[in-house]
This record gives sequence, structure tokens and C-alpha cells, in this order.
Amino acid sequence: MTQQAEVESGSDWQRFMRKHWAIFTVFVAAVVLAVAGTVYVFVWFTGNAQSTGLVPQTLNLWTMNHIVLFILHALFWELVLIGIPVAIGAVAGWQWWKRLPEAEKSQYHLSGKGSRSSRAGRAISPLLFIAFAVKVYVDGNWNSAIAGWTLDYVVGSMVTILLWIAAIFAIPAIVGLVWWISQSKKT
Repeated sequence: MTQQAEVESGSDWQRFMRKHWAIFTVFVAAVVLAVAGTVYVFVWFTGNAQSTGLVPQTLNLWTMNHIVLFILHALFWELVLIGIPVAIGAVAGWQWWKRLPEAEKSQYHLSGKGSRSSRAGRAISPLLFIAFAVKVYVDGNWNSAIAGWTLDYVVGSMVTILLWIAAIFAIPAIVGLVWWISQSKKT
């Protein structure tokens, strides 16, 4: 009687994990292996990138070309060596979840989603980096060492990028505002 009250008083996640402890253990082990593998592949790739001459060994000699090539190659190896096995594991987990009876799934309330505000802004940093890379390329500094850049150049580039972003969003906003004003004057 006491055990049943304890099980019912636990959260839905706790009851679900107690019932499916074996698959939960496999899931935790897979996550730990994936994280460890990701770190190992990155360390392995970094060592090989330096020894093969993909990037210079000293950071002050790196150019935007080196940074972009390094990121693209690192992403490729991470996806090939870690991403594909993780995707296969995710498909296997999804198949396991689909095979659970609907009655069991409905007794647990596990479909809580994070708030939109917690997911906002995830794409901003990569987009700013891409904009900065475009700015460096347009300026002709693609193959010049980053150590030779001045603070004025970097700050000026950031201001230019912010102006680009403002123009990208301001032009459609102005067009929409003019259209709205013209529509409101007609009525």
C-alpha cells in the first residue's frame, strides 16, 4: 500500500523511468558515449588539421579562410563519425516509443514543450558569424592573418553588420507601413 502511494505520488517522468529503467539506462549510456565521442573526434580532428596543414599551428596566423575551412571540416567529421550513429539511435528510440501502447503513453503527461522564449535566438550567433565572414571577404581580408586586424576594423565590421541587419528588416517594415497607411486612408 505504501509503495503504491509512493509510485503514484512521483512525477510522470519518475514513474515512466521506473517502469522502463532498462531502456532509460541504454539511453543515458548512449548520450554519455555520444558526448565523449564528440569531444574525442574534435580533439582528433584538431590534431590532424594542424599536422596536415589545413590550419596553421599558431592562432595569430589564422585567416577567415582557415576558420571557415576548419569549421566545415570539423562539422563533416562530427556528422560522419558521431551524427550518423546518433541518428540511427534516435530512429531506434522513436520506433521503441511508437511501439508503446497508446494507453500507456496517455497515462504519462510527457509532452511538455519548452517555452518559445527559451528557444529564441539560437540562430542569431551563426548568422552573425556568416555576416562577418561575408564582410571580411568583401573587404578583401579573407586570406590575411587575423592578428593583423585592428580593433577599429573589427568594431567597424560589427557596426556595418548591424546596419545590414537593420536594412534587411527596416525596408520590409517601411513597405508594410506605407501599405498599411495607404489602405487606412482608402477607408
